[in-house]
Amino acid sequence: MRPVIIAANWKMNTTPADAGRLAVTIAAASQAPGVVRVICPPYLSLAAVRDAVTGEGIDVGAQNVHHELAGAYTGEISAPMLAGLATWVILGHSERRRDALESDALINRKLARALESGLRPIVCVGEQLADRDAGSAEDVVAAQVRGCLAGLDAAALADGGLVIAYEPVWAIGTGRTASAADAAAMSEAIRRVVAEVGSPDLAAAVPVLYGGSVTSANIAEFLAEPSIDGALVGGASLKRDEMAGLVGQASITAAARAAAQAG
Repeated sequence: MRPVIIAANWKMNTTPADAGRLAVTIAAASQAPGVVRVICPPYLSLAAVRDAVTGEGIDVGAQNVHHELAGAYTGEISAPMLAGLATWVILGHSERRRDALESDALINRKLARALESGLRPIVCVGEQLADRDAGSAEDVVAAQVRGCLAGLDAAALADGGLVIAYEPVWAIGTGRTASAADAAAMSEAIRRVVAEVGSPDLAAAVPVLYGGSVTSANIAEFLAEPSIDGALVGGASLKRDEMAGLVGQASITAAARAAAQAG
């Protein structure tokens, strides 16, 4: 059974002191069985969050990583630098694609570095509103998945715990969300491509998260879809009560899926 994952992307928010305090309150409020919880704070807050959640069953992730292991790249952070600070990393978030002009080829290189360094990757893919309106959303996302996974060994991706987050770009920070049915259809399309470029076993095992203005009020409809395995959460992840609600609903889903599998 695929895990149910709630990954918090704090983006460019919190100082180290703020992050530590927030992580403590979220850890206390979101204790629910069966859910993989990940907090991805800014680089400067990684150590504070790591220390705050030690022993609480929460993993820590970085929001990005460089495509080289070392070198003359002022201001950048490499995968080996994250050792002891993070065990997960977000790759190819739509804001990185937009603001840093990250391509699928570059994300592919970052993914290779993450796997080599033992960081569990969350690879983000998603279409613009114009793509959906033109009826090409699945083609756009399929091309992104192919580009990000190109040339990488299926066994290495499986061993590295590949996770894919589907984030319809037009639903991020806009208050709009994709329908659960649309998100489920895209999750299934993503798995078809993973089976094509990786393997059917990898496609069956890879968790697909939804990320597009997710809140405690709407997550249940997405988790009701068997092909959706959790959420990559932005703004709502900075609020204790929202995280408690998100993890609580995810725990209900995890228990229901475990019971169905056992039955």
